[in-house]
Amino acid sequence: MKHVRTLVTVCAVLVVFSATFALAESDAQKSFHQLAAMEGKWVGKNSQGQPIEVTFRMTAGGSALMSEIHGHGPENMITMFHLDGDRLIMTHYCGAGNQPRMKVVSSDPKSISFEFFDGTNIGPGDGHMQHVTFTQPDANHHTEEWVFLDHGKEMKELFTLERAKD
Repeated sequence: MKHVRTLVTVCAVLVVFSATFALAESDAQKSFHQLAAMEGKWVGKNSQGQPIEVTFRMTAGGSALMSEIHGHGPENMITMFHLDGDRLIMTHYCGAGNQPRMKVVSSDPKSISFEFFDGTNIGPGDGHMQHVTFTQPDANHHTEEWVFLDHGKEMKELFTLERAKD
């Protein structure tokens, strides 16, 4: 009887441990949820001081997050974020007519950085988005620093945004 109680105790401990492990979020899931918390409308300025609006919206049954940049010209673009196994990736539908894909290269509770790994409609040396960092110091403010790489030359664009008041 003592062995049965020991076996039951061991099984109970394993079940609790397994449930805890299954509920633990991966780094990619944490980053996805961090970005999803930005859902809504954001307003602010770009590097040249021009007004810009960015909206984040969950779609596809909560499996994808869409960011839409509304500016005054070629900066009108869409970015889709989604989990791909154990990583978070994004596809940026760029005003340059290409679609760079990026993966998370670093993240912490205040920022997430993505780096280019491949894309479509990008020939050798063609200009494309190479890097982006989303920084959110608090729930109502965030910045987006986009880096465009064209023939080895980097150009940076910074959006400074605050959550729109409805």
